Parts: sequence; structure tokens; C-alpha cells
Amino acid sequence: MDSLKLAILRALYFSPNQSIAELSEWIGKSIPLVTKSINELLVSELVVSCGLRASTGGRRAIHFMLNSDKQGYILAVAMDQYSTSISIVDLANKQRLPTKNIASPLLEDPKIYNKIIDTITRVISEFSKDSILSIGMTMPGFVDSKTGINNSFPPESPLYNLRENIQSHFEIPTYLENDSAAIAIAEKHFGLIQDAPDALVVNLNWGVGLGMIVDGKLFKGHSGFAGEFSHIPLANEDKLCSCGKKGCLEVAASLLCAIEYIVDAIEDGQRSSLEKIYHKHKKLTLEDVLEAYLKGDQVTIIAIRKIAYMLGKGIATLIHILNPETVIISGKGAMFGDVLLPQIQSSIQEYCIPRLAKCTSIQISETKDVQLLASTCIAVQQMDWDINTQHKQLTKVKL
Repeated sequence: MDSLKLAILRALYFSPNQSIAELSEWIGKSIPLVTKSINELLVSELVVSCGLRASTGGRRAIHFMLNSDKQGYILAVAMDQYSTSISIVDLANKQRLPTKNIASPLLEDPKIYNKIIDTITRVISEFSKDSILSIGMTMPGFVDSKTGINNSFPPESPLYNLRENIQSHFEIPTYLENDSAAIAIAEKHFGLIQDAPDALVVNLNWGVGLGMIVDGKLFKGHSGFAGEFSHIPLANEDKLCSCGKKGCLEVAASLLCAIEYIVDAIEDGQRSSLEKIYHKHKKLTLEDVLEAYLKGDQVTIIAIRKIAYMLGKGIATLIHILNPETVIISGKGAMFGDVLLPQIQSSIQEYCIPRLAKCTSIQISETKDVQLLASTCIAVQQMDWDINTQHKQLTKVKL
């Protein structure tokens, strides 16, 4: 497919319901060229008309959207330090299969790669390999999206060259990106910062990641690894971080840290609804903590407040450096937003110059399954569409 048609399809994925004039501005090509390509995409049924714009005094413009029923699908893989979620997603961002979740401690389980392969195989067997356009994967670490290499793993690990290994195994085009960078892209196109040219997206998970949107685009830095928010030395704690250093924000502001606070409190004799679960299993899951939080468990709420305060301290530093319009708290930690936000704002008031702080709004993400959406975004952003092959494949699919 020619580059202009690809650009139109991507534009309609990231911003549905656009007119030819809007597509022309988005892509930077002339209206006649866009019109010609749109007409060809209409014939191939990859794009459909979805009605007329409201009248502004002149002729009402036709607007267009992707025909998701005639497109293929994305196999989205969202990995964090301890779990992996896998689903099939169409180009309207609707999941076509229930999400498969597996425990996947990346640094602890030598068989994790085989588990991921097996789970993807099962997902594909429930759907249809022929209809899958590409595989989009996101994971933590020093990911080089151009080479598909995750430099956080040794070269002998199958997770080091994960993209190539997955692509070779399944013979499906595969794309890999750092989880926090990808989440920033998802939030920019589908979240609360669609109209914000300069925004920071904090991925509050087992670590504390960061994606930076500058002038409307993802900023990755000179070597592609910008945004290592977790390892800013702001914590007073003496605990070693996973990077081997002391004082990293991650050891005082992550979900893992919150669980450690809860465990310490229970072992210290404080009363909590999580006591029985912890004493029985000698560990707590994020689901356990969320349930306790929703029940108003005070030990849990205090733990979330503690990490929120430290997170605010880190965000204050970012505001001083980057002066963003908006900071979004995203990732799994966003589910604790009601407790997080007041503590974050309190910390920012303490540590940030007021003139700068008042120019930045802090918001909690409302985007559901944000990392799976991010994995889909990464695939669509980079993949190719083969019209002839795609139509041949989709005739085999029965939904």
C-alpha cells in the first residue's frame, strides 16, 4: 500500500471521524491527493463515510472512519514486571476475545518466555491467525523500539531480542515499545491530553515510569531512553532499587512499595482486613490491595497516601524542569485516584515553586485497560496494511 493511504488509515485510527480537509491538515498532503486516496480506500471498503458534519454556514463536509469490520486485528500483549495480559483488538479498539492474564515475573521465572508463547498460541487458536495484522507488545525496561531489543535483559535471555523471537515464532509482524512510552501515546490520542501539546504521563505500576509528550509528540531523548522517572534519587530510604542504586523514587512511590508498607504494618501488629490473606499466603496481590482499598481499609489507604506523597515530590521536580501543561497519573495505580490526587497535590504545594505549580494540572487517567490499548497503538503506528492479502484472509474469518 502506498504511504499516503497508510497515513490516512493511521490518522483515522488515532482520530476517527475526520473530513478530507482535516485529514489533509493531519497528514500534510494536499486535498486533491487525499481525496483520490480516500476514494480508493472507499472502493476497497477499508474506509467508510459516516455522515456529514454539522453545518457551519457552508457546504457540510463528509467525514470518514475506518471500517473495522473489513480490517484485520491486533494481537495486543501488555507485560509488566509480574503479569502479562493478552487480547485480540480490532481497529475500533474493541476487544474481540476476553483478556488472557498470566503471572509472569520477568526477572524471576526462567520459563516465562515459554509461558508467553504458549498463551499467545492459545489466544490465536481461539481466533484466527490469518486475520491478525500484527502483534503489538509493551513491557518495562530499556526498550529500543527500532531494533526490538530490551537492554534490561542479558543477550542470552529470550526477552532480550523479544520482538524478533516472537515474530519468527508466529510469522506475524511484531512491534515492541517501552510500556510507559506507549501508554503516553495512548493517553495522547485517546485519553485526557488529546488537546494538550505538552504533557507528562506517569505510569504508576510496580515501578514508576514516565512518558513525555512535547509539542504533541512522544519525546524519547537522544538514545531513546528518556523518561527513567523511577530512578531519580529523591527517596530517603536506604533500600536498594532494582537498578542497584539507593534513593531511587521507585523504592518509595510504586505499587510494590505500597504493598511492602502494608506487609510491614501487618507484621507490626496493626489491624487490617488483609491480615488473614497475608498470614495464609505470606504475600498480597494487587487485587487484594484494591479490594481492601474499596472497603476502606485504613492500613491500605495510609500506604497509598505514602506513595502518593513521594510521587508528588517527584512530579514537583518534573514541573521545575519541563513546565508541562498537564500531568496524567496512568497505569494500574490510577485505580487509587481518589486517594492519590490530594496527596500528590499536597506534596507539589510543598516542593514546587507556586508560580510553576499553578500552571500545571494534575489528573487521574480515565482510560481503561490502558496498556493493552497502548500495545495496539504501537502496532498500528508502525505496521503495514496489505489490502489484497487482508481481504483474502478476512474471508476465512467467522465472528
